[in-house]
Amino acid sequence: MLAAAYLVAGVLHLTAPDPFLLITPDWVPFPRQVILGTGLCEIAGAVGLMGRRMRRAAGIGLALYAVLVFPANIKHALDGLPAGNVQLGWWYHLPRLALQPVLVWWALFAGDVLDWPFRSGVRRASAGMRRS
Repeated sequence: MLAAAYLVAGVLHLTAPDPFLLITPDWVPFPRQVILGTGLCEIAGAVGLMGRRMRRAAGIGLALYAVLVFPANIKHALDGLPAGNVQLGWWYHLPRLALQPVLVWWALFAGDVLDWPFRSGVRRASAGMRRS
């Protein structure tokens, strides 16, 4: 599910970057190129999660990505920018901001970097790692 979400988001960043430019903080240099680059990062992360060989690197990369785009989420919330023709309020922004750490955890979990809170050892064993 996470790979699919990032794949869709990445394609949207590449094919329709203008809405993302609205929420890019003013201090970001070359905003259009950054948006296109983030789209490529999302697609690469999604593809990496789907295979075994790059899964760990993709999970770490997507976790870092979720941290680095947080300023755009804050700008989106504070400026009250619309999503398409819909004006989003705090009913949308507050949960989105609060769930950002969950996205970081989910990326690390999907990348087999950690297994918390699931301590059964099943995930690590299936990834070929030993439990200590």
